Amino acid sequence: MRIILLSCLIFAGCASGEFHSILPEGVQLKTGDVVFRRGGGLTSRAVLMADVKGEYSHIGIVVDSAGQKMIVHAVPGELDFEGDEDRVKMDRPEHFFSTEFTIIGEICRPKNSLIAVRAAEVALRQYRKGVLFDHDYDDHDSAKMYCTELVAYAFRQAGHEIAGGERHHVDLPIVRADCIFPSDIHSSDFLESIIMFHQ
Repeated sequence: MRIILLSCLIFAGCASGEFHSILPEGVQLKTGDVVFRRGGGLTSRAVLMADVKGEYSHIGIVVDSAGQKMIVHAVPGELDFEGDEDRVKMDRPEHFFSTEFTIIGEICRPKNSLIAVRAAEVALRQYRKGVLFDHDYDDHDSAKMYCTELVAYAFRQAGHEIAGGERHHVDLPIVRADCIFPSDIHSSDFLESIIMFHQ
């Protein structure tokens, strides 16, 4: 289960401090797209070893914020200011896919655009509510959320079980929980891959 526990942590993909987006120019995101990324640091490598089906270590969902496409995601360790808390965030796609966090990315599109838009609206509400990151990885309620929980919850509220209801038991010193892996969502037949890209 380390894929979830570690998947939403900050990555150390670039050592130079010179970061740039790997999102290709001209890519048209749509509301409700599910986005995946993998970092290049030790954390991401540990995540990938923990889940033999896993290709990615973090996910988010594209929302429409005042006509601009943004990505809502639940993540720890990516604080926007001093005193900030780990929480559901909304970032520009270029930031989400920055080399600070990403060496490989993918955009997947739900096959039902109405459900996609509804899911995005749910996720946007969670961001606006200031929902905190769920360090206990407990998806029995929506008071706090981890990355895959947020996306699965948004689609469930919109009328589709995108993660298939599967949970993976984790029994580690830092947490004991039953969680959703990014690969559970990535493998959903409700999604179709639009583009994959890398550094």
